Amino acid sequence: MVNQVLSFVGRINIYHETEEPIARPLGSENVLLRGATLKNTQSIYGVAIYTGMETKMALNYQSKSQKRSAVEKSMNMFLIVYLCILISKALITTVLKYLWQSDSVRDEPWFNIKTQAERQRNKFLSSFTDFLAFMVLFNYIIPVSMYVTVEMQKFLGSYFISWDEEMFDDEICEGPIVNTSDLNEELGQVEYVFTDKTGTLTENNMEFIECCIDGHVHVQHSISNGQSFYSNAVIDFIDAPTGIADQERKELFFRALCLCHTVQVKREDENDYQKQHQDGRSSVYISSSPDEIALVEGVKRLGYTFLQVKDNFMELENPEAEIERYELLQILNFDSVRRRMSVIVRSITGEIILFCKGADLSIFPRVKAGKLDLVRQRVQQNAVEGLRTLCVAYKVLTSEEYDNVHTRLQNAKLALQERDRKLAEVYDLIENDLDLLGATAVEDRLQDKAAETVEALQKAGMKVWVLTGDKMETAAATCYACKLFRRSTQLFELTTKRIEEQSLHDVLFDLNRTIIRQSGSLPRDTYSGEYGTFVKVHRHSHFTDHFYATIDGLSPRTASETRFSQHDFHDYGLIIDGTTLSLIMKPAENGSSSNYKDLFLEICHNCSGVLCCRMAPLQKAQIVKLIKSSKEHPITLAIGDGANDVSMILEAHVGIGILGKEGRQAARNSDYCIPKFKHLKKLLLVHGHYYYIRIAQLVQYFFYKNVCFIFPQFLYQFFCGFSQQPLYDTAYLTLYNISFTSLPILLYSLMEQHISIDALRRNPLLYRDVAKNSLLCWKSFIYWTFLGVFDAVVFFFGAYFIFDNSTMTSNGQLMRANLNMMFGNWTFGTLVFTVLVFTVTLKLALDTHHWTWVNHFVMWGSLLFYIIFSFLWGGIIWPFLNYQRMYYVFMQMLSTGPAWLGIILLITISLLPDVVKKVLCRQLWPTATEKLQDILRQIKKDHVSEFSPLAPPQSSTYTNNIYRRHQQTKSISTPDSRKVTHTYWVEDDYCNNPSLFDCSGNHCPSDARYIFVPSGLETTV
Repeated sequence: MVNQVLSFVGRINIYHETEEPIARPLGSENVLLRGATLKNTQSIYGVAIYTGMETKMALNYQSKSQKRSAVEKSMNMFLIVYLCILISKALITTVLKYLWQSDSVRDEPWFNIKTQAERQRNKFLSSFTDFLAFMVLFNYIIPVSMYVTVEMQKFLGSYFISWDEEMFDDEICEGPIVNTSDLNEELGQVEYVFTDKTGTLTENNMEFIECCIDGHVHVQHSISNGQSFYSNAVIDFIDAPTGIADQERKELFFRALCLCHTVQVKREDENDYQKQHQDGRSSVYISSSPDEIALVEGVKRLGYTFLQVKDNFMELENPEAEIERYELLQILNFDSVRRRMSVIVRSITGEIILFCKGADLSIFPRVKAGKLDLVRQRVQQNAVEGLRTLCVAYKVLTSEEYDNVHTRLQNAKLALQERDRKLAEVYDLIENDLDLLGATAVEDRLQDKAAETVEALQKAGMKVWVLTGDKMETAAATCYACKLFRRSTQLFELTTKRIEEQSLHDVLFDLNRTIIRQSGSLPRDTYSGEYGTFVKVHRHSHFTDHFYATIDGLSPRTASETRFSQHDFHDYGLIIDGTTLSLIMKPAENGSSSNYKDLFLEICHNCSGVLCCRMAPLQKAQIVKLIKSSKEHPITLAIGDGANDVSMILEAHVGIGILGKEGRQAARNSDYCIPKFKHLKKLLLVHGHYYYIRIAQLVQYFFYKNVCFIFPQFLYQFFCGFSQQPLYDTAYLTLYNISFTSLPILLYSLMEQHISIDALRRNPLLYRDVAKNSLLCWKSFIYWTFLGVFDAVVFFFGAYFIFDNSTMTSNGQLMRANLNMMFGNWTFGTLVFTVLVFTVTLKLALDTHHWTWVNHFVMWGSLLFYIIFSFLWGGIIWPFLNYQRMYYVFMQMLSTGPAWLGIILLITISLLPDVVKKVLCRQLWPTATEKLQDILRQIKKDHVSEFSPLAPPQSSTYTNNIYRRHQQTKSISTPDSRKVTHTYWVEDDYCNNPSLFDCSGNHCPSDARYIFVPSGLETTV
């Protein structure tokens, strides 16, 4: 037995009293996992395996790299910087202390004479002790509480995904699942999306479309040249003779579909893949592959019904309602390497037949008879149409051949060493010299809104790659359907066929040179792969028209006209197959990495979409790893629904599992699960965007407020002889990050919405504003740090100047000569701390865009709590304290007007630079988000909405697109316009409602009082 999780190799000996023991092979198909249900048999013999250290948990335990977000990496880098600042502060103050004490008068003042032991103390030990004391004094600059708050924000924020009702799927009655909360913000940084095709972009709900038998296409119901064809109808698309021999081969083909599978039949009322017989009985087809279900159901509609497997006999019903029985001798199971499966059966007449079905590339090379050219032509045509194809062949075996095959199979199955390799060799020997019967075509429909989602991801700046095991034509048709490729896309191929005609080296260099030459004269969008200075998006509303025009630096009319000139810009796509990828990934002969990888990456970088077909599961992971390790180190996301997608899901920075029909392996191994592919749009463009904005603000704010907090402590040492005297009271030091400033930023990081959900969803371009970890770059970090230093200097010296012209009283306090106001070091520290708490809280309030009652309660409640706490802490003599140095300090400070004036003035001065900076940047260098915020604010101010009247315009111009193209210099205007109403129409409305629009088709009469556009907002006058 091999101690592996996903495989089992064993053998069982069955003993009888009078016979020799019989050896039976045991494999993974004999393993029952926990939760399995016993069906189709009364009892079984079993033994517990994989126990103790051989359990799945123990065997699967291995060290693997933990996924860490870009934000977490930035936090750690910033923390190292602040640790260096802490050490620098401690070193500076330690050195300055000993320079200060170099004067004996300062070292031993009359009121603090040193003892003999203190004079003889080791200088090095004393300086090291002072260094540690300064480290303790300044250690609050390290935001330890930030990590606690970040973890709370991630954990609590993950519930917003699970609670999103728009991402709940009524069909499966499930919503999104968050398996890890450590990568929430990474959803807002994705640059590459790697997606599976079957079950991810498509529904994985297979429907039998047609079958081709020696060039004759058989369908259940179809229309050709105006004639309707029903059950068992034959539509001869390819000229081929018909006769008795063709009828026999057709029947043999249908029998092959009924026998060559692993489908089980149940008699139950409810189950997946439930089908109804014509006699009313319910028959449930169960299989690990939806393709097999579709083929069995499709051939049943053509007259051949698979009934059951009983006592190792397969039963089927032919069109004459006769039951045919075939003895099941062997099953050669499907695997991803062979890409085919076979069964060996014996008919009642004693004839032994091998039926084989699989991918065209795995069947055609093994065919020696049959109409190969006709079938290949039909297979290619179906693939272009996006249908999944399988080829069917057979082979008649003699008794001697089967005995030889049986012996080889038994020996391979009973082998305890290298069983898989030996079985593969026997399978290769058996599945040869086949007679081709035909091919099948199964349709896997595109998921709802899959094309819209792919288009939105590309507009958001993400490169979308489709990784699939399907053939190139089928996958390419799906890519066109989901808008990964467009009609204007120039496709390049890196396939085995082209490599055979030209060397891989030459092909890569030619592609690279072609792309660089064609794109050299046009500016290129480095995110989406599109060229030009405008953003190619559909405009859905009035404000987005103006928004995109503003972003592009064009007038609204010019921006609108650019939609009709997209053919002037290059859009590249790449198609590569698994064989070519293996050659690219193959290391060079000298052991170094192949230089083909760099060329391949450069080509892919200039393509807006990439299709990888005929991919093995391991190759999917290799592709993701290749992109991850490129010099740009982009953030990758992999999404899939099956076990073959687990490797790339684990390899990517963010793994998304689809709750599909191929089990829950992908969902269990992913970071996030969503019901449908369409939900990826909101997960990234809304949730990911929000999470990144929130946590980026949280991280920068924590460093900022800690600098504001501890830098006055550093400045205070210059005025207290570097005596390690704290500026703030111990209670303030403890509660600053725990109570006074923690809840506002936590609520901000959970509820902030700098722009509405609908705006983010309708404008994917906004995703680019936060790309490349832009809010946590070094430039932003330095700005926040220097802002904190500036505010700290204002706090400290602003309070210090209040002490100007003060005198010392008999009890050591300072008194303002003209105000009769007592000041001590604790009063000074309390004044600085009060300005600090109010400033950092109001700074967060200024950055808040989305206000709710919770924000108000926490924001102003934290300030109120500080005031109440200070009154109680200094206004009551607490019996459990040995001394109370803050008694009456806070009340004393607030007892005079200058203190109030100083607090207000210092807060205003501290906040002013940041406000000025934001105003200037918003006016001079606004981001796309800020532009849209201004437009939305203006629309809200003007109360503009659908079906609401606007102010009368100066003039109204109306023309349709065709009229504008033919008469670009002419326009018809009506200066007497009084009111304009905006209504959203689609393109079909113009043709379906000619009376409503006073037009027919694309014709616009000269007296029409409306603006005619293909789709979008309709403006009627």
